[in-house]
Amino acid sequence: MIELTNITKTFSGKQGDIHALKDVSLSVGKGEIYGVIGYSGAGKSTLIRCVNLLEQPDQGSVKVNDVELTTLKAGKLRETRSHIGMIFQGFNLLKTATVYDNIAIPLKLTGLDKQAVKERVQKYLDIVGLAGKHDAYPSELSGGQKQRVAIARALSHEPEVLLSDEATSALDPDTTEAILDLLLRINKELGITILLITHEMNVIQRICDRVAVMENGEVIEEGNTKDIFIAPQQRTTKRFVNSLFSHDIPDDLVDRLSENGQVAKLSFFGESSGDPALALVTKKYNIYPNILSGSITRIKEEAFGQLLVHFKGEQAEINDAFQFLQDQQVHVEGVTFDGENQRVS
Repeated sequence: MIELTNITKTFSGKQGDIHALKDVSLSVGKGEIYGVIGYSGAGKSTLIRCVNLLEQPDQGSVKVNDVELTTLKAGKLRETRSHIGMIFQGFNLLKTATVYDNIAIPLKLTGLDKQAVKERVQKYLDIVGLAGKHDAYPSELSGGQKQRVAIARALSHEPEVLLSDEATSALDPDTTEAILDLLLRINKELGITILLITHEMNVIQRICDRVAVMENGEVIEEGNTKDIFIAPQQRTTKRFVNSLFSHDIPDDLVDRLSENGQVAKLSFFGESSGDPALALVTKKYNIYPNILSGSITRIKEEAFGQLLVHFKGEQAEINDAFQFLQDQQVHVEGVTFDGENQRVS
């Protein structure tokens, strides 16, 4: 559905050239929710604006539904963009227009007749849960309601692709959850492919099928959300994943544990999260596991849990226990200590 190949973008500034994107490639399948995550300055906003050519890349190919956008003339590009919806962090609503007009005006500009416009506005306000807000003004709406209007406006053009540029960043946690639920429903019920950018790992965890991690204008890691959570490879990716799981250990405990046994991080996914694998270990091997910390959450619709466990016993027994856990679909990573912080080795 979306194919970006070798995208490069450089901006010139007073301090010199800024290489926002460096040979970036990624592919988003039809019907997917694909997330791009990175810290400020990673290049993710530039990347998503290249998808509909709000930013023209210096080099590379941009294909949406097998159409190469970079070669289109202005008129054809406008037509193609009508199939690519976009929602923004700042909502971008007309302050002096009602909810109805915020959605209707762009539709009228496409040449739709009055009745068709009315039907579209009603349909998509119903979908986003704002059926009774036709005559309200943006100043009378909450942040979440404003974003729902923006989503309805994007959907009213009946796009095949929806781009989300930090759409939940300005919202409180409860409202963010509600908007993410709405995006999931839109994806499932309307079949719309969603590409979103964010700096919040909980957004990726909550709705994304696949994820790319960006840093300094490059994609440094990419894969299924499940795989990225279970075994992140890059330091930045690990920081994002660890932001959802706090495994701080007191310094005095660190010293004692590092001398006696081994600490491991156990990751459970899906059905394995409900199995008593750790209890079975104590019956099969002469070791003593001590749970130091743990939590369970969800990745999209499946349970995902992590435990930080100290295993006391002979190293050979510990190694056999680790292999047993792996056979039970529990991902095991050894943990070492640097005197201040625990880290996965």
